[in-house]
Amino acid sequence: MSVDRPAPVGVRPVLRAPQVPWVLVASLVGRLPLGTAPLALLLFARQSMPISLAGVLVGAYTAGTALGQPLLARAADRWRQPPVMWAAVALSTAGLLAVTVRPGPAGTVVAAFAAGAGAPPFEACLRVLWTDLVADRLRPAAYTLDVAVQELIFIVGPLVTLGAVALAGPRGGLAATALVQLAGTAAFAAAPAVRRWRGEAAPRHWAGPLRAGRLRLLLAATLLIGAGVGSTTVAVAGFAEAHGTPSWAGWLLAAQALGALIGGLVFAGAGGRLPADSPALLPGLVAALAAGYLPLLLPLPVPAMALAMIVSGLALPPVLTRVFITTDAVAPAGTAAEAFAWVATAFAVGSALGAATDGAILDALHAVVAGFAPAPLVIFAAAALLYRDARARR
Repeated sequence: MSVDRPAPVGVRPVLRAPQVPWVLVASLVGRLPLGTAPLALLLFARQSMPISLAGVLVGAYTAGTALGQPLLARAADRWRQPPVMWAAVALSTAGLLAVTVRPGPAGTVVAAFAAGAGAPPFEACLRVLWTDLVADRLRPAAYTLDVAVQELIFIVGPLVTLGAVALAGPRGGLAATALVQLAGTAAFAAAPAVRRWRGEAAPRHWAGPLRAGRLRLLLAATLLIGAGVGSTTVAVAGFAEAHGTPSWAGWLLAAQALGALIGGLVFAGAGGRLPADSPALLPGLVAALAAGYLPLLLPLPVPAMALAMIVSGLALPPVLTRVFITTDAVAPAGTAAEAFAWVATAFAVGSALGAATDGAILDALHAVVAGFAPAPLVIFAAAALLYRDARARR
């Protein structure tokens, strides 16, 4: 008697699907500026500018990215992806080149903002492609793989910047950022799946996907999660300084990225077997993420703190996977790419707010443990918000 075996899920079936390696690698190369641009701008600005203005440049780039991603994704929803990607990368490249000529403080800030505003919306454009690229049963694994490998951006990106600066000076860092972004755009836009994709025809509304109440609630929760993650970046810097070696901060953050990579790859294999329609799954995963930050509150030596950072990163890819699946389900017709872009923006804005708030807390209290306290609190708050919504829907 033959026994039907369940169809395989996980990373390997996703990577075997036609065009998946092509678009995934191209999007990762194109997204490297998320890891290279802030450091490249900072190193370039410190040649002739005070640290305060250098920070403003990085902030302008980040603000431009947060604003530009939803607008560019809305354009992709309404038209096609390649023209939007090429127009965006042209604006971003012009902004990066303008920074290198130092058009005065105000002009440099505007150029950095333009470089961020034109960053092509790789995240949103890739995530709407998964429906066409893989079977429905593989989509959770595809989302998780995407989130997990994105951690490589924040490991490889700074190394690319430092190598380019070593070879060609601070301008080389900005040039390398522009080149990798351009190369990623060219490879991504050339993929048949990208050229073939069309947004869903639907009535348009000025608010786009934000008119959906459940999406607004999901974005609020995502902002809180981002705030928790962003606050930890500052807390880790304070921890490293308190232990006498500021450079340890980079290694500790890399440990957290490693944890996210491990958690993502493990969840990619199991995620397809989880009950996709369970309202309690997302709040449960968010609560697990918050719990993973609790060991950071202990007075740990550096090696133990590295292990705790790995633990804190494990649940992030599963959480973001369920966020993307829920976003796809609740976004109004014809707004999928923009909805995904709003998720990325909410996370980035939350991360910036969390970092700023945590810095103020550390300045006021001068206690390392105080810097780690906000992360579990705000992430548990996100879990409570999502759990309340799940109960209301039940």
